[in-house]
Amino acid sequence: MKKILIVDDEVDIANSIQYVLNQEGFVTFLAYNGLKAMDLITKEKPDLVILDLMMPGIDGYEVCRRIRSTDKKTPILMLTARTSEIDTVVGLELGANDYIAKPVRLRELVARVKAHLREAPEVQVTSGGIKLGELSIDPESRTVKVSEREIDLTFKEFELLLALARQPNRVFSRDQLFSQVWGSDFLGESRTVDVHVRYLREKLEENPSQPNHILTVRGVGYRLVWT
Repeated sequence: MKKILIVDDEVDIANSIQYVLNQEGFVTFLAYNGLKAMDLITKEKPDLVILDLMMPGIDGYEVCRRIRSTDKKTPILMLTARTSEIDTVVGLELGANDYIAKPVRLRELVARVKAHLREAPEVQVTSGGIKLGELSIDPESRTVKVSEREIDLTFKEFELLLALARQPNRVFSRDQLFSQVWGSDFLGESRTVDVHVRYLREKLEENPSQPNHILTVRGVGYRLVWT
């Protein structure tokens, strides 16, 4: 059974999340503060962490940073106030994979949890590159194929797709993608990412206006979903 750590100082919210996840068959652990969270992470080694950002003492930002200092893979889903876009972006830049807005919609949370636990192992990294469902990316030859059909991408389009594909289903802020693909010395702005996402959709999506794979996370950035 998959183990999930729930970290939130609001007891009612934490208990509600624990209840629905237990009903789905997950093993859950509760922490109402950052210190207890770090203790449980060390002892229980959870498969996924649900982490509230705003907590007294050691807040969620610091917990996320400490987790990522030694563990780059365990999915972290952060809980944040619906209107706090800056909280979301900072959390993602510290290494969180996704976010859930408060008040928490429990069905959505369960779906996100299952998606992260299901999709993470499906990325196959071989000598030939990355394979994600019908999508294949070879960094050495710089080729991209969908169902064996080769897709012609520009240099930056390829780099952007590769950045997203290395961690599918993870939400990336525009600034994160801009920094990875264009670099901090590039004289431009993060909205350049939006333009290149549109180009990628035109080449990879059956219906670019209603994408199924390169998804917008409103006010934050993008995620790649490909199963």
